[in-house]
Amino acid sequence: MKAKKHWYDYLWLWSILFFALGFFNILFAWLGLLDLFLPLIFSIFGGNKFFCNNLCGRGQLFAVLGGKLKWSRNKVPPRWMAHKGFRYGFLVFFFAMFFVMLYQTYLVAAGAASLREAVKLLWTFYVPWGWAYTVETVPQWVTQFSYGFYGVMLTSLVIGLVVMALYRPRTWCSFCPIGTMTQGICQCKARGKPHP
Repeated sequence: MKAKKHWYDYLWLWSILFFALGFFNILFAWLGLLDLFLPLIFSIFGGNKFFCNNLCGRGQLFAVLGGKLKWSRNKVPPRWMAHKGFRYGFLVFFFAMFFVMLYQTYLVAAGAASLREAVKLLWTFYVPWGWAYTVETVPQWVTQFSYGFYGVMLTSLVIGLVVMALYRPRTWCSFCPIGTMTQGICQCKARGKPHP
């Protein structure tokens, strides 16, 4: 008997929509902040990983591509990928790159740097993105943040697709920076609960 489908089982479409919108208008990258803050809010107030397990469009997309469409080798990933040291190391690295992006946004806002119409892929390669429509009336720092954040989201998608293809569909979830943070929050909340 098939499990009953819920509305949130189709949130993988959100991931596709996000990248499609950002492809044509880079300012839609700001919508990606939902993927950053909602999991944290759910874990802080719910004390669980409901978002990661049920609402994460990225994880669902990997499950659809790797599971249903069989784009995954479905091999067991190396144990080090789920090791605490790797997960927290990747989290630190990820946020270091995120804060570099914020600093570049600050430089544009302060007038110390000019708008760079490029998406930084894999934290290394600048991909020209100047053809994507932008609204001229918004401050340049808003647009600069859009390019930077879209690059962060695109980089995590590419890494997730690679490990999905090589290993199990949702291998990315084992070291996703947001997932690592929500797990840490849940563990802290569990330790703080009084024992019956």
